[in-house]
Amino acid sequence: MSSILTNNGAMVALQTLKMVNKNLGQTQNAIATGKDVATAKDNSAVWAISKVMESDVKSFNAIKDSLALGESTVAVARNASETVTDLLIQIQEKVVAAQEDNVERDKIDADVTALKDQIVSVVSAAQFNGLNLVNGDTASAKILSSLDRDSSGAVKDSSITVNAQNLSTGGYSAKNVLDDSDNASTDGDVASFSLDKSGGSGNLNFNSATDNFAVGDKISVTVGGQSVSYTVQASDIDAVYNAPNTDTKVAAGLKSQIDALGIKGLTITQTTDELAFATAAADQDLTVSAQFTNAGSGGLGALSSIDVTTKAGASAALGTITGLIDTAIDASAAFGSVQNRIETQKEFIANLTDSFKSGIGSLVDADMEETSARLQALQVQQQLATQSLSIANQAPQSILSLFR
Repeated sequence: MSSILTNNGAMVALQTLKMVNKNLGQTQNAIATGKDVATAKDNSAVWAISKVMESDVKSFNAIKDSLALGESTVAVARNASETVTDLLIQIQEKVVAAQEDNVERDKIDADVTALKDQIVSVVSAAQFNGLNLVNGDTASAKILSSLDRDSSGAVKDSSITVNAQNLSTGGYSAKNVLDDSDNASTDGDVASFSLDKSGGSGNLNFNSATDNFAVGDKISVTVGGQSVSYTVQASDIDAVYNAPNTDTKVAAGLKSQIDALGIKGLTITQTTDELAFATAAADQDLTVSAQFTNAGSGGLGALSSIDVTTKAGASAALGTITGLIDTAIDASAAFGSVQNRIETQKEFIANLTDSFKSGIGSLVDADMEETSARLQALQVQQQLATQSLSIANQAPQSILSLFR
């Protein structure tokens, strides 16, 4: 039956054209974006999975940065420990040479002292971004190494723990050798007080009656931002406490160095083992602080006891230096092991990230060969559907011939 009110052929052709145009639009969008699933509307389940994996990829990129930072920090510590090992071996050579009777021990001891100072310098400088793993200030450090997602979607972090290796020749101690008499509650390894520029006073008492100073112990004093220090020498040690004792010599040594700073308005008076500070018409208010470093408390603390100026000292030093070399070698080995682990983890994270990216691509990326073939097919279908609709729209014109 022919009708001028209802054109079934045109409606079918129109619906076909609409479907072809819709598919053509999706195909063109896939070509433009490179994705079959560009939004949640395209495929909500696949889109959700891809977004979770994309967030993991971004997290792993941050983890790679963390591992790179950790690797650099450990590498600095390993290089420092290996350098210390080499320096200790050089000291061992000097100690062995000092075993002979016909040698100039003073010159050998001077070389040993220079090598000791170099070890202190290496340990102090072995920091990366402020973290030093060999100076005794840090027990351990954690390096973010992974994010683990379980089947429920919960995420937890994993870390690589780097144990610090103490290669310092001294450390802060709780010996009661510094007494801030201006503040009796502060008694121990750190003492401090403030002096008014127009007139103030305070005392530092270097009292080691119960905890005697040892060779290599260092006392640092800071006055108005300027610092000086005194290291206890073998000649400073008195066997009898009531003799002109070590405390007095330490106080005298520090006084001469502080006087040399030339701080205007500051006067220092020494009474045996005590320094009395006073100000009058100083340029500014002054803060006085003092800190004690125990030579024997570091991982290489025994280094300070090496003295080859005598035959007996050289003999004792031979056993000491062997133990110190073992300590430095163990530290180097420990850092080398953890650095290798960090490198392995960094490579794994890089490969894992690439695998994630490939997985995301297989879920959402468009197959361009298939998409190209589909585009051409749809373009042909669009032309045919358009022509079919045109023919269907012409069908009612044939009804006019029935009324001629």
